[in-house]
Amino acid sequence: MTKKSFLLGAAVGVVGAVAFMMANHTGLLSTQQISAAHHTATAIAVITPTEGNDVTGVVHFKEVDGGVQIEAHINGLTPGKHGFHIHQLGDISGKDGKSTGGHYNPEGADHAGPDSGKRHVGDMGNLDAGASGHGMKTYVDKHVKLSGPNSVIGRAITIHAGADDMMSQPTGAAGGRVAVGVIGIGKRE
Repeated sequence: MTKKSFLLGAAVGVVGAVAFMMANHTGLLSTQQISAAHHTATAIAVITPTEGNDVTGVVHFKEVDGGVQIEAHINGLTPGKHGFHIHQLGDISGKDGKSTGGHYNPEGADHAGPDSGKRHVGDMGNLDAGASGHGMKTYVDKHVKLSGPNSVIGRAITIHAGADDMMSQPTGAAGGRVAVGVIGIGKRE
């Protein structure tokens, strides 16, 4: 090795070390740190079917006075009511949707309906699908947050095969998971 190539190698090493230290100074951010640093006013979940199902759609979240407005448009459902929840994990890799974990419940509350004072943050009640298989729901939720320590960003929406009875613990006896989607940061308005 020549003196010139040694010095060039040392210089590249120093530049790399400085870049590494600068990158590590800020560190990697958790989902909570990202949503705290970037106040999220909108979010979206694109809904995809679990194995053997044809359920698709989209769920929009928007901060409004009094909470977060949630608007869901879901297609391919059987007519009737379908449990509609936010689950703990944004992992939708499981064919049956179970990789999303249980209902998102950071406060350790009992399962209940969306209008209950104490409930899982993820308890959003039911979607009611008509004969066409389209289910829609729009309401303002006082428990769901798009920023801060209990943010739902990065968690999953899960649509169930049956109705949520809003009483049975811990899930409302809503049956299998027919569709899932990860809640991501939405486009700023």
